[in-house]
Amino acid sequence: MVKPLKSALALPVIATVLALGALPAIAQTGYPQKPIVLVVPQPAGGAADQFARPFGAALSQRLGQPVIIENRPGANGNIAAAYVAHNLPADGYTIFYGSVSTLAVNPHLYKSTGFDPLKDFQPITLTNQTPNVLVVGAGTPYKSVAEVVAAAKKAPGTLSFGSAGNGNTMHLTGLQFEAKTGTSLVHVPYKGGPAALTDVMGGQIPMMFHNLSAVLAQEKAGRVRVLAVADTHRSKLLPEVPTMTEAGAPGVVQLAWSGMLVRSGTPTPIVERLHKEMTAILDTPAFRKPLEEQGFDVLSSTPREFTERLKADYAAMGEVIKAGNVQID
Repeated sequence: MVKPLKSALALPVIATVLALGALPAIAQTGYPQKPIVLVVPQPAGGAADQFARPFGAALSQRLGQPVIIENRPGANGNIAAAYVAHNLPADGYTIFYGSVSTLAVNPHLYKSTGFDPLKDFQPITLTNQTPNVLVVGAGTPYKSVAEVVAAAKKAPGTLSFGSAGNGNTMHLTGLQFEAKTGTSLVHVPYKGGPAALTDVMGGQIPMMFHNLSAVLAQEKAGRVRVLAVADTHRSKLLPEVPTMTEAGAPGVVQLAWSGMLVRSGTPTPIVERLHKEMTAILDTPAFRKPLEEQGFDVLSSTPREFTERLKADYAAMGEVIKAGNVQID
């Protein structure tokens, strides 16, 4: 028969048991202990990639572990979002680079996206936003929004514009433009913004509504012309280019935001660590400057602020899509 421990000996044993019970929480403070994957739901070379790669490199330096960029394009980001939401553990070793298109627009367009943006993800911080712009090929005759509107009204249903796909914010900006200018355009969806922009430059389609960050280099090279910015103020990078309102399309405003998220259920200490390191990167002038020169408006937020913006835009985009009767083919 085993004799009961004396009280003087029992206290260290109890302390040891309690300490063992707390090991998971202690272990979390050692995060990360292996490489992290940053999933980007767009093709390599696109606007998202232009931001994600330098961000991943900076995050790697701060965390002391490699941050691997994994491009998973397709279905306006649904493929990547569903992959992160349901196929990977909620342990902070997979980060999703989400956007307004994937998280606030897609759920209203698809019968099933494979994920719930408000339940499956834990927002960490917004990272950037960029306005959409009306961009035309250098070979087109259009020098202003007024000329585009005149051409569209002269031959309704013939002037086309490209986008990264049905329901993408580029497409929705086009719908706003039609509604505010009283025009009827032909939407040509592509599998990603880069492909559409290539055809604008090549003359296969005359124009598109694209992210400023994605077209700025091509505008400077003379391959395209930016006619207007879908924002409430002019861009400091193209101060001579008017806003849509100034150019004759009042109320056409579309800011494409992006941010970093992890799976819901990720331990709070890990979310807090990621938020601390990510916002430190985003608030660093040396990181911000080169990206702002490319057209990104770099910003940061608290997880709560990001969540509130996601919910607000989720509701707003739902109304736009319903009013425009937008459907996925």
